[in-house]
Amino acid sequence: MKTSGAFNKTIKSYLEQRAKEDELFAVSYAKQNKSVDKCCNFILQQVQKSGCNGFSDDEIFGMAVHYYDEDDIKNIGPINCKVVVNHVVELTDEDKKQVEQEVVEELKKAYKKKLEAEQEEAEKLFKKLEEANKKKIEKKIEKKIIKQGDQPSLFD
Repeated sequence: MKTSGAFNKTIKSYLEQRAKEDELFAVSYAKQNKSVDKCCNFILQQVQKSGCNGFSDDEIFGMAVHYYDEDDIKNIGPINCKVVVNHVVELTDEDKKQVEQEVVEELKKAYKKKLEAEQEEAEKLFKKLEEANKKKIEKKIEKKIIKQGDQPSLFD
């Protein structure tokens, strides 16, 4: 299994920057028999061997540099694991506007759905009230008819 894209990207970015700043490391980084994928797998093997679950950036980057500096590292196979990369995502102003617009749309949809549910509930309640009022009116009419029936009529 290959390591995650975020992990590979983070390691590669560090190594490229280190190679730009350190001429000696640049020579190691240019070795044909080395690759970022194998470097990441090496790091994961070292992490697995240690039994620890958390490492500082410096510890991980140190393992990456060690992989490129040492020529006798062999038997690097893929490891099935999950890697969490802590990094800050910088959004452009355009990205921020896009995210803001998406949030606004989601809120509108949620609010509309809530209002529709409340309206539906209000309509059900209104129907119940109408039915109850209808029954009250029918009972009052019935009582009035009965009362009128008890009174003497001129036509009797």
